[in-house]
Amino acid sequence: MYTTINEQGQLNNYASEPALYYAEYPSPMQQQRYALLGAAATLFVSTLVLVALAVS
Repeated sequence: MYTTINEQGQLNNYASEPALYYAEYPSPMQQQRYALLGAAATLFVSTLVLVALAVS
């Protein structure tokens, strides 16, 4: 942890920064899985909305 002291004796603590890295582009299998999960989520939300409309 990086610490400094000013003229009045007050401490300032700074958090250490983590190492940066770039994200990797998803593989075709991951892309396919994301599409499947997106379709399932859309179906689930649509079902919830239709049930809410039918009940009200």
